[in-house]
Amino acid sequence: MTVAEVRVGHLLARPGHEADRGPSVIRIADGRIAAIEPIPAGALTPAEAGSIALPAPADAHDHGRGLRTLAYGASDRALEDWLPLLARQPLVDPYLMSAVAFARMAQGGIAAANHCHNTQMSAQLLAEAQAAARAAQDVGIRIAFALPFQDRNPNVYGDLDRLLASLPAEDRPGVVARAGAMRALATNMALIEALEGLEDDLFHLQYGPVAPQWTTHETMAAIARGSAETGRRIHMHLLETERQRHWADAHYPGGLIAFLDSIGMLSPRLTVAHAVWLRPDECALLAERGVTVSINLSSNLRLRSGRPPLAAIRAAGTPFGIGLDGMAIDDDEDILRELRLVWHMFAREDRAMSEGELFDAALVTGRRSIVGADGGGVIEPGAPADILTLDFAEIARDCVHDDIDPVELLIGRMAGRHVRRLIVAGRDVVVDGRATGVDLPALEAQLTEQARAAYRASPPDLARIDRMGSAVADYYAAGHHRCG
Repeated sequence: MTVAEVRVGHLLARPGHEADRGPSVIRIADGRIAAIEPIPAGALTPAEAGSIALPAPADAHDHGRGLRTLAYGASDRALEDWLPLLARQPLVDPYLMSAVAFARMAQGGIAAANHCHNTQMSAQLLAEAQAAARAAQDVGIRIAFALPFQDRNPNVYGDLDRLLASLPAEDRPGVVARAGAMRALATNMALIEALEGLEDDLFHLQYGPVAPQWTTHETMAAIARGSAETGRRIHMHLLETERQRHWADAHYPGGLIAFLDSIGMLSPRLTVAHAVWLRPDECALLAERGVTVSINLSSNLRLRSGRPPLAAIRAAGTPFGIGLDGMAIDDDEDILRELRLVWHMFAREDRAMSEGELFDAALVTGRRSIVGADGGGVIEPGAPADILTLDFAEIARDCVHDDIDPVELLIGRMAGRHVRRLIVAGRDVVVDGRATGVDLPALEAQLTEQARAAYRASPPDLARIDRMGSAVADYYAAGHHRCG
């Protein structure tokens, strides 16, 4: 439904940078903010008077996991030990996967997300991308679809033969087959061209070199050239774990970040996710090139990766956004709680982050990594009408005086349960806390039923998965990933 106006008792047009404007009406036309006017408090309904409006947040890095990993037994542990467990995932309808994930994001307050797609079946990537585009339209949020490019190291970082030596003979053919089934560069570039017709205001394509350890030099260089020629953005994982840092140091003695710079990968069109093991000089080079970093604190905690070096990132002036990675601390899509977690986790930094920096990361920088510089992330005339309203009366229900700073209250308490309305491009996407474009409870029930049926019909070989997990653990324990 198209929205003509939003009436609220509190308005944070640029949270952390300017004060609450108080009772206001935000007028909307053609998907953008047309005007903002003060309004007498008495002209508001009780629900309007108890609402606070702010620019809608962006999820700077996610995987759109409609079927959460814990649901099929991929329990939290170190990333490299966790990846083999993803073989437990049952095959389900890709539209259901995306629609459930995107609707949960919307109900968590997210207006835009970087979706790093993980294929269920490599040969069906085109259909999966088309399903994600349809889900973005149905739910109504902005999605940047990073088409995955992976053409090396699908099983471990480094020498496959050393992994095979730890596996029984009957398991080896499947591991070798996986290594031989990766899509070629030309195939992925053709897929990008085939999907260009799906792009619109809500669906954007990005190059998705999955990570340096999983993408060949030839492919990364081709993506860098393609991005420079077309302006298409790039989204890539980078130095998420200590093992990846060890691998990078062994394989790039001149420095991985310097290598990426030498092939033209580093530019304002690039967003790198995680970057937990960046060094200060690398942060400085990323800042110089205008690269955006997505920090993903919940995921890094759950997958034992460590804490992102936010002090070094901020000291260098590296732009950063905030992402959930499909691994929020409560296994939900609550971006508001994630902001609070980031705020408290880094409160003891030498140069404390300001409230404005926190909100800019979630509202402005993360958004720019998804849709580019569209003037969003603020509530002002001419900006896209992407607006979130929260139940401020509930957030402030026990306050004993009226002049408390609403930003302080939000940082202390805001969560997805407080979402009342999400407007994207001037359309209602969430009303009274529920997605309007799809029936999320029905889709969730359908997805769960389908996944259970698929699991029963084709149960994973848990013994084989366990053997693979043990072999992978032995590989890294032996330090094979450190061999150049």
